[in-house]
Amino acid sequence: MAKLGSVKTGPRIFVSHLAGKAIFDQDGDQVGRVRDVIVQFGFGGERPRVLGVVGEVTGKRRVFLPITRVTAIESGQVISSGLINMRRFQQRPNETLVLAELLDRRVRLVSGAAGRDEVQIKDVAIEQTGPGDWEVAKAYVQHPAKGLRRRGESSIVDWEALGGVSVPDPGQQEAAALLATFEQMRAADVARAVHDLNPKRRGEVVAALDDERLADVLEELPEEDQVEILARLEIERAADVLEEMDPDDAADLLGDLPIEEAERLLELMEPDEAAPVRRLLSYSDDVAGGLMTSEPIILPPDATVAEALARIRMPELSPALASQVYVCRAPLETPTGRFLGIVHFQRLLREPPATLVSAAVDNGIEPLRPEQPLHDVTSLMATYNMVAAAVVDGSGHLLGAITVDDVLDHVLPSDWRHRNLHHDVEED
Repeated sequence: MAKLGSVKTGPRIFVSHLAGKAIFDQDGDQVGRVRDVIVQFGFGGERPRVLGVVGEVTGKRRVFLPITRVTAIESGQVISSGLINMRRFQQRPNETLVLAELLDRRVRLVSGAAGRDEVQIKDVAIEQTGPGDWEVAKAYVQHPAKGLRRRGESSIVDWEALGGVSVPDPGQQEAAALLATFEQMRAADVARAVHDLNPKRRGEVVAALDDERLADVLEELPEEDQVEILARLEIERAADVLEEMDPDDAADLLGDLPIEEAERLLELMEPDEAAPVRRLLSYSDDVAGGLMTSEPIILPPDATVAEALARIRMPELSPALASQVYVCRAPLETPTGRFLGIVHFQRLLREPPATLVSAAVDNGIEPLRPEQPLHDVTSLMATYNMVAAAVVDGSGHLLGAITVDDVLDHVLPSDWRHRNLHHDVEED
């Protein structure tokens, strides 16, 4: 079993052993089979990083499953943490398919007892290095035949022992060096670096970033940069990136585009991803409905404190969204059933794990209505020292939540991101 949540290095898995294995969704239903694994070569001898799995679903359609959405590789089965995007897979220039493109490639050994023998790659092993992080660790290679032997001997070597597997051109090397640096940076800092790049280098970096990372960076850029980058993407990829963005940020970006272009992108998005964005676009951006996110942490009243704490530990949540959970009757996707109240994370820490969240609900603060103006939102949050607030319709259904960062985006000057990107220059 290779759990992706472990901290230590996980077991090695040879990619050829995954071919044809079943892919299951979070409900345990088989949705397809593994056809290949996608990797991206690093810079300066770094091991190739696994980006995801190519799966084949109904109708022989090939789709992309990001490695960050794989929760386990167990008994030869790949298990996904959520719904699989059914849009047809399209390979990008910086991506390599292991089975289709890497196997049978001839390379030279640059270390070890075999000196500089030419070998043929017959298989590669991927290894987990952290939650959602896998890399190519080993290669199973075949040596040239010697003497009367029809086949050469085989061996397993470290990936670093292979030379000439990938030789990027100078432009690709520079972009790869930037990407290696960006991996350790916060999205806001990457946004600053991307903003300062010349158009050619910016295009290379944007093309190389995966959809999830690009979505995070776009959310931190000024509106004009967002629009410019989105316009340069192939429209199918632009829709993929919008799906990875928070619904409120995606709605803000689409609101800056011509209506026809925004509608075309919404039509290309998966229906369940586009629906909340469409709802947010129906509100003005200076009222509660236009400020909220439609994806807060929502739990039923019979959920336990332990379940709630597990949800707020999810690393992709912002601190503001993780500050409280929203307790509602089914359905649990916005708009929900009847909204019962909120539970602050500090209260969760004080309760026994088996306690039901319904026993810790705070319903003493009147939730916001979607039509209330920004002034009402800021007044409520300031009065009760809140970092997030519920937005409920007239029938008592939860529509979403407003976080303090959403409010700051609208109370700061409209060009605050531009000023922030250039503050170092101004200080000099």
